[in-house]
Amino acid sequence: MTKVLFVVSAADRWTLKGGEVHPSGFWGEELAMPHKIFTQAGWDITIATPGGKVPTLDRLSMSRTAGRPSKLREVASYLESIKTRLNSPRSLDEIDPDEFDVVFYPGGHGPMEDLSVDPVSGALLTRFLASGKPLALLCHAPAATFAATDEDGSWPFTGYRMTGLSNMEEKLNSFGRKALWLLEDRLRDSGAHYAKARLPLRPFVVVDRNLYTGQNPSSSERLAERLVADVTAAAR
Repeated sequence: MTKVLFVVSAADRWTLKGGEVHPSGFWGEELAMPHKIFTQAGWDITIATPGGKVPTLDRLSMSRTAGRPSKLREVASYLESIKTRLNSPRSLDEIDPDEFDVVFYPGGHGPMEDLSVDPVSGALLTRFLASGKPLALLCHAPAATFAATDEDGSWPFTGYRMTGLSNMEEKLNSFGRKALWLLEDRLRDSGAHYAKARLPLRPFVVVDRNLYTGQNPSSSERLAERLVADVTAAAR
């Protein structure tokens, strides 16, 4: 059985310019839909957060602006069905990445606040990228890569083709314009080969070696389905 680790932000806020705080957390669709797809594939899923803290659902991700009513109902129903598991995550510092076949990071603004500077998560990312096993980060979750360093202090994701929420998509939110930094800019500046869809908010997935990235919430299902297809094909 394929074992997958979900690394979820434990942040409940995103700090903006001037110290302004915006309520945040994980994005509902980005956790629910991949979790559902992996479960349907028969994968064994472990959820972990920094310190084992119960993750916070970003309420904005369940608002009318976040998607079609039918999709929001599906997401809400699925999150309720796994509520017990979400409320009892493992602590990230107790995780042995060698026990897993796939690592998946859902997004939301939470990773911009905590995982982007979390050394435990950074070490896990460095180790798993080097393992050659599938590593996936969705939407804002590539922010977590900024906490990863090689032994020589370099960024292990340098030269990788990847995506994540674009500057244009971030600025569609009024508070996004107050960000201390933008993910697209920082990925480029750090040495990644950033790519994005021609139109904002459209599904877009990039695969480079064992690194899988999705641009935005609408990429959630496409990213998860690509992972299932590739892992299944590799096992044949």
